[in-house]
Amino acid sequence: MTYQGRFRVWRGDAEGGGLVDYEVDVHEGEVVLDIVHRIQATTAPDLAVRWNCKAGKCGSCSAEINGRPRLLCMTRMSVFDPAETITVTPMRAFPVLRDLVTDVSYNYTKAREVPSFVPPPGVKAGEYRMMQEDVNRVQEFRKCIECFLCQNTCHVVRDHEENKQVFAGPRFLMRIAELDMHPLDAAEETGTDRKRGAREEHGLGYCNITKCCTEVCPEHIRITDNALIPLKERVVDRSYDPLVWLGNRIGRRST
Repeated sequence: MTYQGRFRVWRGDAEGGGLVDYEVDVHEGEVVLDIVHRIQATTAPDLAVRWNCKAGKCGSCSAEINGRPRLLCMTRMSVFDPAETITVTPMRAFPVLRDLVTDVSYNYTKAREVPSFVPPPGVKAGEYRMMQEDVNRVQEFRKCIECFLCQNTCHVVRDHEENKQVFAGPRFLMRIAELDMHPLDAAEETGTDRKRGAREEHGLGYCNITKCCTEVCPEHIRITDNALIPLKERVVDRSYDPLVWLGNRIGRRST
């Protein structure tokens, strides 16, 4: 089945731009990225779009389709009515470089601010041993392809530019949660308090668990339920639970 599809694609750069209409052939089994490539090949060779694997594993082709953050390569044309006009725009939370390509360097800045895994002392690489239950608990978070759709859809980042300096966003709060859950991470032994950092340095309190990040994750990671809410609970226990507070005070006195 082939039909004439109608598309509206955002064209422009940091100085401004707008939606441009295109009519292009759509073939059975295609995804939105196929159509963007066909527009490049037939009508607009200067249309800029970032992509790499076309298999939903590199996270490069993130954009917004009809206002919803999605991967272009994983959004099938079959989910749309052939009579529908499909709008493709760049991710709204990040500055536009050109057309569908955005500057996502904010995310790499935040990644560098998260203290890395601290190996347990006295244990060589390759000798780590973990219970399978602990492996399963953190393995889900390692599926992240860093498409930054969760960062883009998070309204704390998306609607409030001023928050970017103090808020890591769901992707990197999830990274902190993963490390905090890791049974072999020895960060606290070296003076790194991941719970305190999540609260005071990475803006965990800004997250109000609307689950919009989970809804757009192409890897179906339960970011909110399995990472952010448990992290919030541990931070609250550390900061406000009177028994934990008393134990910390006693512990400091005895050292």
